[in-house]
Amino acid sequence: MAQLSCQDKQTLQKKAVKNTNAPEKKTVLNKEFKPIISQKTVVSFLTQYASKHKENNVLIKTRLGDIHIQLFNETPLHRANFLLLTKEGYFNTSCFHRVVKDFIIQAGQSDKNSTRELRKKIGTYKIPPEFTKHKHHKGALSSARRWNENPKKLSDPYEFFIVHKKMGLHHLDNEHTVFGKVIKGLDVVDKIAQEAIDKGEWPIKDINLIVNIY
Repeated sequence: MAQLSCQDKQTLQKKAVKNTNAPEKKTVLNKEFKPIISQKTVVSFLTQYASKHKENNVLIKTRLGDIHIQLFNETPLHRANFLLLTKEGYFNTSCFHRVVKDFIIQAGQSDKNSTRELRKKIGTYKIPPEFTKHKHHKGALSSARRWNENPKKLSDPYEFFIVHKKMGLHHLDNEHTVFGKVIKGLDVVDKIAQEAIDKGEWPIKDINLIVNIY
């Protein structure tokens, strides 16, 4: 039996978009445009960012309630990346786009132009794994990643998931980087996991995020 990946399955099954006859607005980037992070600079940039930004507590607000997250110091690159994306407002353009009861709830993607444009601004890169003592217990915050053609187990910087399975998902230990945990709001995780989904595991009714550091 093949192991399950926590990579977004919705990419090839985009939701229907209203007013499909309307032309897509094209964004013309300045010739001097340079992303914040590249694959060459990811480690040095996030290491420096982590040294300047010491926050650990994050609040994820949804229509179903609030989820309080503690980020781990033992995973400085992933902590810094999550803080950066939060401060850039990236997660506020996204939603919980994959919900699998008794498995995970996954966020960081959407079908909005603003999500795509912020990815261009921040950059195209992957994060080296930071495997620690922290495991995939229920409520663990972990980084999504591709399993195929990814021998170094590099993390996707834009998508994360929260473990919903009561007994944990320990086959994912040392496969995905656990970089935080839910410290309040597991009942909200349960509510999200109960939402009706389509064939691509995307909630029928969007579960948008408002993410703040506190």
